[in-house]
Amino acid sequence: MTFKEKYGDHSGETYKGNLNISNQGLTSLKGCYSIIDGDFYCYDNNLSSLEGGPEKVNGDFWCYSNNLTSLKEAPKKVNGEFICYSNRLTSLAGTPKIVNGKFSCSKNKLTSLQEGPKTVNGNFNCSNNKLTSLKGGPKTVNGNFWCYNNNLTSLEGAPEKVNGNFWCYINNLTTLVGGPKIVNGDFYCNNNDLTSLEGAPKTIKGNFWCNGNNNLSSLDELLDSDIKGTIKAIKNLEVPTKEDFKLFKKVKSLKKYKAIKKLRNV
Repeated sequence: MTFKEKYGDHSGETYKGNLNISNQGLTSLKGCYSIIDGDFYCYDNNLSSLEGGPEKVNGDFWCYSNNLTSLKEAPKKVNGEFICYSNRLTSLAGTPKIVNGKFSCSKNKLTSLQEGPKTVNGNFNCSNNKLTSLKGGPKTVNGNFWCYNNNLTSLEGAPEKVNGNFWCYINNLTTLVGGPKIVNGDFYCNNNDLTSLEGAPKTIKGNFWCNGNNNLSSLDELLDSDIKGTIKAIKNLEVPTKEDFKLFKKVKSLKKYKAIKKLRNV
């Protein structure tokens, strides 16, 4: 069923307020309003395209849980959130370059962030895709940046500063080169293939988790970092002697790590 068949033809018209047409079994947005002066919700339908949908949405735009393979017919301007997770997207072409709320494209089939938004004034979530790189992604993220559970081998392309948490766990990272320099929340890089913490942020205002990296034997790359929270790394840290191991088990902060290194002269 199309929008036109269910609601009539409103092409070229403006809808005042929020429009919720979610979970209606719609297969097409043809006949929809051109401007939504509020939020627009079309999630949980059977849409394979956004053709015929609004050109401008003055609030949030939620099109998640459909069968979308492309966003080329998405609104050119969205003044709130842009939520397109749980579709079949292979590209972000068609998305606005500036998103004034959160942006979520998780649980799709993306291999690249090229042609996606460049500024996100909320959270940015690209987790649970098939990404091998962050190149082409946003340069400004004023919330959390979540890229966990992908196929990333590098953090090249990440923003230099993230104003929330940065979660890149469950990938194929061997170093943190290319990642953000400043993270104003937690930094989680656990469960990767890290052999070194080279490229770790210089400032982390929250916690730092690098546990679950079986080939990681040192935290030395953190010595020049300012980490306000706790460090979780010990379960898989290999150290030279049993005595060293007992000491390293107590590491929960960078200050304590430095003290132990000085004490043991390792």
